[in-house]
Amino acid sequence: MNVRTLAAATAAAVIYAAAVGAQAQEVNIYNARHYGTDQQLWDAFTKETGIAVNVVEANHDELIQRLEAEGANSPADIFITVDAGRLALAAEKNLFEPVKSPVLEADVPAHLRHPDGLWYGLAMRARVLVYDKERVNPTELSTYEDLADPKYAGKIVVRSSTNVYNLSLMGSIIAADGAEKAEGWAT
Repeated sequence: MNVRTLAAATAAAVIYAAAVGAQAQEVNIYNARHYGTDQQLWDAFTKETGIAVNVVEANHDELIQRLEAEGANSPADIFITVDAGRLALAAEKNLFEPVKSPVLEADVPAHLRHPDGLWYGLAMRARVLVYDKERVNPTELSTYEDLADPKYAGKIVVRSSTNVYNLSLMGSIIAADGAEKAEGWAT
């Protein structure tokens, strides 16, 4: 993401009414991502704008609970997480204020943002299948739907079905194949 987009996201992704004031000259980010490269983004933003970036790092659920506890008094300006399921949960809990930003709307495709501007997707994660090419024919295993083939029974390692990443995966299978086929796949 370029600094212009980060600047727009910083000015726009407001939680509750804790808007970034011109006099404050700082932005507070609650960050559930744990990537060393994020510091480069914060540094570049500060260098370009003169606005300090304060980051609170914790896991997603801890940050959502913190936002709930802080309520309208939260100092957070931005909440960054790594899964749409957690964004949906926070949105359901009314933790976000809507944002209208021409920069974000131009840079973030409509399918990667909330229709009311409650959140914007800044990165995407690939869901990959990993297998031993000596034991699996790649032409027979190229989609998540292929995993439901009975020949793979007892041979798949995956997180719990209640894990938010798998809930998001299930949501994508429902969107792609319909609820009935998705239920059959999950079964």
